[in-house]
This record gives sequence, structure tokens and C-alpha cells, in this order.
Amino acid sequence: MLDSQITLNCRVATAVISSLGTKKISLEPVTLFSTGTKNLLGAMQHYNVKRLVCITGIGAEDMKGHGGWLYDKLILPLVLKRIYDDKDRQEAEIRSSNLDWIIVRPGFLTNQPAKGSYRVLTDLTGVTASHISRADVAAFVLQQLTDDRYLHQTPLICD
Repeated sequence: MLDSQITLNCRVATAVISSLGTKKISLEPVTLFSTGTKNLLGAMQHYNVKRLVCITGIGAEDMKGHGGWLYDKLILPLVLKRIYDDKDRQEAEIRSSNLDWIIVRPGFLTNQPAKGSYRVLTDLTGVTASHISRADVAAFVLQQLTDDRYLHQTPLICD
């Protein structure tokens, strides 16, 4: 997204949801997530927008090792490594900000209808992520705009 578009949108915002993503698998270094987030954080701080809810995923930071054998041993290191290297940088940018932030890490996304119930986990001991519908992720993310329960945390949400 262009800096001017971020600035224009932050001028009238009270909170921001970031759901940056790419379908492109790259052999080159990825910077979309970290660069986009730096731009976003700068605009938020300039316009005094305090709340950020950011969606990352399984494989970022301390979520590594919780996706199941196939994901953890093959998909993440061989296919998604560059994307998640940048998501790690993205999360570091957010954590070092002075914002009220929540980093949401959904399980494996589905197009199923919302169930309205799912697990929200902050202690990942012995946890392997499962699936969750995009609709349930959206509902959880919207709730975080005003709920402080997971402030400065990185909850995993899954069925």
C-alpha cells in the first residue's frame, strides 16, 4: 500500500487492523510485511492512533513448531521461509512500538461458515494448531478493537 493511502486512512481512524498477505511464494527476500508495518506504525503514531490488531500466522516467532510435522518440517522451511522471516521482522516492529497492540495468529484458514466458538491460546505448551474459519478470525479480530484481554499478547486462535 502506498504511504499516502496509509496516511489518509489513519487521519480518521481510532484503531487499525492489519491483515497484509501475499499469495506469491518468493525465492527472493520478502519485505512486504515489515515495510508495510513500518509505514503503518509511523502513520498511526503521527495521527495518535493507539490500537493495532495485526494478523500474522503459524510460523511467526514463538509459533514455530506448533503447525504439525508436515507444516513445521517441510512447508514452513522450504516454501514459506522468506515470508515468515519477514513476518518475524513485522512482529518485532510492532512489539517495539508504543502502541496498544494484539498480534493474532490464526490456525489453518478455511472458507467454512463461522462456528462462533474457537480456542484462544496464549500458552502454546503441547499445542498443535488446527483449522479456523476466516469468518471466525474476522469476528475475533473485530472484538479485539475494544477488548484489552489480549493486549500486548499473541494469541493463537483455532478450533
